[in-house]
Amino acid sequence: MNHRYILLYKPYRVLCQFQDQEGRSTLKDYVPVPNVYPAGRLDYDSEGLVLLTNDGWLQHRLTDPRYGHPRTYWVQVEGEPNPAALTQLAEGVVIQGYRTRPAVVQVLAQEPSLPPREPPIRYRRSIPTHWLSLTLREGRNRQVRRMTAAVGLPTLRLVRVAIANLQLSGLAPGEWREVLPQERQALWQACGRRPPRLA
Repeated sequence: MNHRYILLYKPYRVLCQFQDQEGRSTLKDYVPVPNVYPAGRLDYDSEGLVLLTNDGWLQHRLTDPRYGHPRTYWVQVEGEPNPAALTQLAEGVVIQGYRTRPAVVQVLAQEPSLPPREPPIRYRRSIPTHWLSLTLREGRNRQVRRMTAAVGLPTLRLVRVAIANLQLSGLAPGEWREVLPQERQALWQACGRRPPRLA
């Protein structure tokens, strides 16, 4: 079987699936490649990197929480991220009766260079916003939003910028590209598969 590996910048308000009975925008509107499926979900109201593939082994490795592959998000939050909140995010917070795994958290020194979102984030002059980089090794439903809410920092905008070694950079919302052979090899190695030698 010829495996395909595709990176998509999923836009805001696009379902991370190929069909929707309610007529909402889906991956089918952006990726005209048959028989590939997302290796992990990204919420309807989140943006960023999605890997689509027909490689069932890789899908399993990237989505089964036992393997704990890193996913990095840039998160615009409402409020001031104080040291206590950042420590909580890094060490784990309790959401829905479950303590999240340790995460890597940092405050971004400046707003990241991202395409404007449509519709834009609501602006409230009296309440500051900040951007965090948050790297998780698990992917529960709406986890980032629930984590930041639990420490008093509601999420306003959420963009996934990396899955393991794969990066969002170079793509605009709605654009996709094939994973490069070198990227594929590094991903396989990270997931425990011995890759074939490149020609």
